[in-house]
Amino acid sequence: MHVTMIGTGYVGLVSGACFSEFGHDVTCVDKDAAKIEALQAGKIPIFEPGLDKLVESNVAAGRLSFTTDLKQPVANADAVFIAVGTPSRRGDGHADLTYVFDAAREIAAALSGYTVIVTKSTVPVGTGAEVFKVIAETRPDAEYDVVSNPEFLREGAAISDFMRPDRVVVGAESETARDVMRELYRSLFLNETPVMFTARQTAELIKYAANAFLATKITFINEIADLCEQVDANVQDVARGIGLDGRIGAKFLHAGPGYGGSCFPKDTLALLRTAEGLDLPLEIVKATVAVNDRRKKDMAQKVVDACGGSLQGKTVAVLGLTFKPNTDDMRDSPSLDIVPALLAAGAKVRAFDPEGMDEARKLLDGIEYCANAYDTLPDADALAIITEWNAFRALDIPRVKELMKAPVLVDMRNIYDPENMRELGFTYVSIGRPAVQP
Repeated sequence: MHVTMIGTGYVGLVSGACFSEFGHDVTCVDKDAAKIEALQAGKIPIFEPGLDKLVESNVAAGRLSFTTDLKQPVANADAVFIAVGTPSRRGDGHADLTYVFDAAREIAAALSGYTVIVTKSTVPVGTGAEVFKVIAETRPDAEYDVVSNPEFLREGAAISDFMRPDRVVVGAESETARDVMRELYRSLFLNETPVMFTARQTAELIKYAANAFLATKITFINEIADLCEQVDANVQDVARGIGLDGRIGAKFLHAGPGYGGSCFPKDTLALLRTAEGLDLPLEIVKATVAVNDRRKKDMAQKVVDACGGSLQGKTVAVLGLTFKPNTDDMRDSPSLDIVPALLAAGAKVRAFDPEGMDEARKLLDGIEYCANAYDTLPDADALAIITEWNAFRALDIPRVKELMKAPVLVDMRNIYDPENMRELGFTYVSIGRPAVQP
């Protein structure tokens, strides 16, 4: 099939490359000429494990191409995916659908013959109906259906999530559109992947409900971690004890500094605004957002307390700036709250992240960026681990201690064993576990 992907951001580029791997002819379109030129030259604008090789092999096979002009790709397409950004609208938290509707108008002008137009972007309930209306107003003669096909891609594991998903959700209003989507995902049908067909508005809501539920699980275990610290319990044991219950499950029960990234913060806000507009406040989601925002801001206090109550004139080494490992994404990362708070408390901050340094420099001023983990450590009064990159799980701890002025480690991801750190002579503070001192 001929597929056109509008938008070469995280979702569009990964989805386009994976559809081409399924054997479809895919054209990715973006208005950013510099990005398209880079992609045509084989340069990937985001860090996602395996994406560079996937793009390279499918470009070489002639199944994947990039352009700034959508007219011909849309005219030739069996399906056109809208995969543009839907950021939180400044001021009110609603999803900004400007790019979605702009794309719909441009698609409408280029349509030729029956085409399925698919919203891949995360959009509020009712957006598909609005897209249908926009296209009808622009091209009353067009033959088309509008389908919702939300993405469920985890940054750092996006390719496997697309190729071997838990499920595929398709919200379509006609059997013709469903047939097109079945053919697009034929490879997954052969693997017996659950493909769920629903009404369009149901598919739109599934995406938001899923992210809100996962965000709630994270926030719940973070609050339990706070309680564990007060009663000398171990949150990891609590999480395992409740996660073994099949009704609960172990995933997303890892205590830490709060959720961030491109999805959970904006999607929970957008869901709240949708519900509020219907006079149906979602109190659990509302509390999740508030608790998570507060948690990220409060994390710096752990470092202050570990250093005796003051950071004035002290140096803090920070490892990990992205919101999670295996990505260069800084959007709503806890580090964006923690690092400024450390600076405001009087600390000098030296930081390193394996992939996020370029993005971090655009967002975090006043800190020293280092070439590797060990360069952050000389004469440091404390080390704070914010992101659990694998490289930070295997630090040479005796070397870390030798380089630092004071052996103080604040581990916000619980990647080290408290008793082992005590034996190595560290004051060790983690999340939801008793602190230890040498």
